[in-house]
Amino acid sequence: MIKLIDKQRIIIMHTNEKKSQREISRELNVDRKTIRRYLREYEQKKKELLNNPEGEDNALLIEDICSKPNYNSSLRKKRKLTDELISKVQFYLAENRQKRATGRSKQVRAKIDIYEALLEDGHDIGYTTVCNAVRDIDREEKEAYIRQEYLPGKVAEFDWGQVKLTIAGKLVVFEMSAFTAAKSNY
Repeated sequence: MIKLIDKQRIIIMHTNEKKSQREISRELNVDRKTIRRYLREYEQKKKELLNNPEGEDNALLIEDICSKPNYNSSLRKKRKLTDELISKVQFYLAENRQKRATGRSKQVRAKIDIYEALLEDGHDIGYTTVCNAVRDIDREEKEAYIRQEYLPGKVAEFDWGQVKLTIAGKLVVFEMSAFTAAKSNY
């Protein structure tokens, strides 16, 4: 990414030091097309200023010449998030919906689990990219939580329910209960 100082250095090297675009490209390690674009913009703005020295838009032209480069990255294509990866994420999310429908909501894959599964498959992708893809595919409602503080030994919680597991291809239902201390989760 080109910064304002680099843009100004390109213009100064070309106008004051009379260096060619190729020389500037080699020295600054910037693509020649980028250098040509900045020089053309500069020459066009300079020409507009010289043709209309007392114009109303001169301040805007000067500000535009001295402003940092801006990039429109909204139209860029995602390079690592391919159709194959999107289909795998969709498969994991469909698997999650199936588990929830059969009462195994505690066994669904979280975003980190989907990310780790993709890494195990040999894909080079970032966790944030996976999270964004999951969010875009599976627009879920956000839940609100209220943080509570407990004193040690004052509160215990009890929960019971059913755990549904597939063992040897057969769905088996187990009854489960659990006590936990609210402060330590022990």
